Amino acid sequence: MTMQVAIIPVTAFQQNCALIFNDETKQGVVIDPGGDVPRILESIERAGAKVTHILLTHGHLDHAGGAAELARALGVKIIGPAVQDEFLLKELPQHLAKFGMKGEACTPDQWLAEGDTVDIGGEAFEVLLCPGHTPGSVVFINKELKFGVFGDVLFRNSVGRTDFEYGDTEALINAIKTKLMPLADDFGFICGHGPASTIGAERKSNPFIK
Repeated sequence: MTMQVAIIPVTAFQQNCALIFNDETKQGVVIDPGGDVPRILESIERAGAKVTHILLTHGHLDHAGGAAELARALGVKIIGPAVQDEFLLKELPQHLAKFGMKGEACTPDQWLAEGDTVDIGGEAFEVLLCPGHTPGSVVFINKELKFGVFGDVLFRNSVGRTDFEYGDTEALINAIKTKLMPLADDFGFICGHGPASTIGAERKSNPFIK
């Protein structure tokens, strides 16, 4: 069995919305539908994927702005992030309006916490709480597949912004060092923006965590 991953850049922020599905059953998920819902629906149809639910890594507008609309279109539930991001999801319309965008507030059907698991295409992914970029940021990892989705926690040669009033640089770096860096060198991950990377590459060259 193999997993198919389609990256769908959405909104002016070019956020990496991800469609991940099982190559055999076609069942899968959409992670972080920040907007451009028609484009996401077109990608799902083109892939022949059967989306079972939507996952959110955190509550920022470019990751969650299209979640309510997409969930309604697909008839599926929204899972995540952690409850600490509830305030961001409630304020989505105001945040979107600042950038000339429209969208709905989002109330997940299930909040996530450290140690939970989520289903992605029939595979169990562990949930790690990695606060700092937002208080309720989570990442999804599968150690056997050596693959994860990290949202805006860790990027290629960078880390998530913490210059928000609720940001916490120390918490972010601590989460990366204690929860992500122990993963294998060949553990690959999708970032919320920009190209994918591996833990080994970031351990070697990321200036924020050396």
